Amino acid sequence: MKPLLLVDGYNVIGAWDVPKKEHLSIDEARERLVHLIADYAGYSGEEVIVVFDGHYTDRMVRSHQAMHGVEVVFTKHAESADNYIEAQCAAAPKWRQVRVATSDSIEQTVTMGRGAVRISSREFLMELTQTRSVGRVRMQSEKVSRGDIFSRLPPHQREIFERMRRGLDEEDEKPGRAAAKKAAAQASPKGKPVSKDKSPKAAPAKSPAHRRKG
Repeated sequence: MKPLLLVDGYNVIGAWDVPKKEHLSIDEARERLVHLIADYAGYSGEEVIVVFDGHYTDRMVRSHQAMHGVEVVFTKHAESADNYIEAQCAAAPKWRQVRVATSDSIEQTVTMGRGAVRISSREFLMELTQTRSVGRVRMQSEKVSRGDIFSRLPPHQREIFERMRRGLDEEDEKPGRAAAKKAAAQASPKGKPVSKDKSPKAAPAKSPAHRRKG
C-alpha cells in the first residue's frame, strides 16, 4: 500500500502566490493545483487525496472525482475539509505512512495526535516544486537509453538475459563446434535437400546354376 498524502486544497491555494499573480479564478486555481499535484504524485509514489471544503456550500452529498490520476474530494454541506481529513487519518492502518498538507493550526494538532505527519502548506508547495524539478532532470537523463529495451529492464532480468547470451556464445565456441556447423551448412545449402549417393551399384553375382545354363 502506498503512503497516503492528504491535501487541504483551499488552505494550500491560500498560501500559494501564483493565483494572485496571475489573477486566477478559484476554479482555475483549483484546476492548476490539482494538475501540479498529479505531476508531483507521479514522482513521489504517494496516493494523493486533495480535499476541497464544501462546508458553506449547498452541496448535500460529498463528491469524489479522479482528476489527472489524483482523487479529488468535495465535502458536503456542514462537512469541513478538516473533518474529512481527520476521519481519513483515523481510518488509516497504524503502519501506513500518512502525511497531511495544511497550515490549519487546529487540524495540525488533531492529525498529529492521530499519528499523521504534518507539513505546512508553504512547505508542501516548496516540496512540490523541488520534487517535480528533480523528477524531470531524471527523466531527461534516461532519454539517452529510452529506445533500448534491454536497458529499461530491471537489473536482475538483465543479468538473466546476459547469462543466457554468454551461455550460447560459450556453446558455439567449443572445439569443433564452429567447423561442424560450417560443414553442415556447405553440405546442405538452404532450401536444398542433401543429395543421396547415386553411384552405380554392383550387379548381383550369378549362381552356379545360371553359369551352367550359359
